[in-house]
Amino acid sequence: MPHRFPTIAAALIATVLLGGCHSAKVLIPPNLRPPSEDSADVLKTAKQQLQQATPCCSSFADFSYGSMLPWQPQKFTLGSGSMVANLNGVHSYFLAFRLPTGVKLPYRVAVKSELIGRWLHSSYLFAPTVVLLDEGFQPIHTEDIELCEHMGWSDETTGAFGNLKIDDDKARYLLVYSSAAQQTGKTYWEQSPASVSNTTAATLQMNSKGSFSIPHGPDGTLWVGMMNKTYAKAVDNAICKKAKPGDGVLNTLRTALPLPWNASNASSNGTTGNAGKTSDGGNSTSGSP
Repeated sequence: MPHRFPTIAAALIATVLLGGCHSAKVLIPPNLRPPSEDSADVLKTAKQQLQQATPCCSSFADFSYGSMLPWQPQKFTLGSGSMVANLNGVHSYFLAFRLPTGVKLPYRVAVKSELIGRWLHSSYLFAPTVVLLDEGFQPIHTEDIELCEHMGWSDETTGAFGNLKIDDDKARYLLVYSSAAQQTGKTYWEQSPASVSNTTAATLQMNSKGSFSIPHGPDGTLWVGMMNKTYAKAVDNAICKKAKPGDGVLNTLRTALPLPWNASNASSNGTTGNAGKTSDGGNSTSGSP
């Protein structure tokens, strides 16, 4: 009897544990759970907040250009609580900078926009428009920055990248906002699970189609500053649009590269062809009466 008591106790404990396993809820990491709110509602709310905000500035001379353009890309958050401009009848959050003097021309200004939203298929981003102004606050160049996707090994090299080339010695100030065309546009996004950084992979939901477009929104996180090596590499290697269909990498390499076996095959084919013609000619001559 004393020997049976431990056996019975162990059986009771196992029964309790199994019952607990069946009744316990499945635990899902927070970054893999479905969004608690509809992303369309989030974007709609952000647009409404922007439209309801009271603008501070409606002409280029109204802005304060006291902040110097950062010497390397710096993070700025544009959204509720930020100042709003009304340019050409369009409300937009903005950034205003004084350009550095004594910098050798031309130079580039780096821009990176981060995705807003935890799920890639329901995210949006802030797409910037830049205006270069002279010392009299007159515009000398306006450009909707094209954003291109780059997925790096860190958050710093992951996002939608763009750049502005400054080559006019009259440029004194830089205004960054989002035009009507930018706010209603989209940025091409090509997914590559192998290239997603470790810090970002868990927060992105892959799309089986492989690519789609990210809509632009009124607010977001923007990095702006003088171009550095890290951003230059990301900008120069970013994907801006879907690649044109081709004949494949191997076929392209065969055509573009003078591979030794291609040359030997061509030489062999040429020799064989000439030999065949000579042989045919000889047979024809010897066969004549």
